[in-house]
Amino acid sequence: MESIILAGGLGTRLRTEVSDMPKVMASVAGRPFLFYIFKQLEKNNITHAILSLGYMHEIVEEWVQSGEWNFEVSFCVEDFPLGTGGAIRESLAKSQTDNVLVINGDTLFDIPLEEFYISHIHNDADISVALKPMQNFSRYGTVVTDTDGRITEFKEKEYYDNGFINGGIYCIRKSDKIFGGLSGKFSFETEIMEKSTDRLSIFGTNYDNYFIDIGVPEDYNKANKDFKTMIHG
Repeated sequence: MESIILAGGLGTRLRTEVSDMPKVMASVAGRPFLFYIFKQLEKNNITHAILSLGYMHEIVEEWVQSGEWNFEVSFCVEDFPLGTGGAIRESLAKSQTDNVLVINGDTLFDIPLEEFYISHIHNDADISVALKPMQNFSRYGTVVTDTDGRITEFKEKEYYDNGFINGGIYCIRKSDKIFGGLSGKFSFETEIMEKSTDRLSIFGTNYDNYFIDIGVPEDYNKANKDFKTMIHG
């Protein structure tokens, strides 16, 4: 299995907590956040990780090259910001398999990646999304599925008593029809997934596993506390 890690984020909302650096390099319990993502890849038998980089990419490359990992690592560096859609599109060119996992570099969703990958293949999906059940939230939109697990709607952010959110892990079939001729900078979430529930086969798989998104100071600080009690290799 191969995985793209979207690691080009600036981390502007974390500037009060983290010095000027890529978000994936934010120190969490004494390690770069990327370390924990890499440990998740190792325990799930990923063979090739493609890091999509942009802002201050040299810091990430130097850290990766200073360590030893149980998988091959490639770098895909943006010349200018491409958004999540453009970054995925460019990174897929470096992959060698027909279906590729994608992980947001500011999120740790501790799901069984191989099981998720197999469900994607079983559903013959164009895109699969790992969904996290959540209660009493307004930071995320919700995802609606039918009885077969096919996603029928992505709802906008507002307060919800409960629902399923996009957990920031995808499996994508390499196909020109997914990107529909889009190029340059665009959002994978809004320009493709939200607009293509009728055009593409998009499935959701629910996992009530540990989830943290370090994109805002409150959850970044929570991650620092949580990860101190976790054992990662």
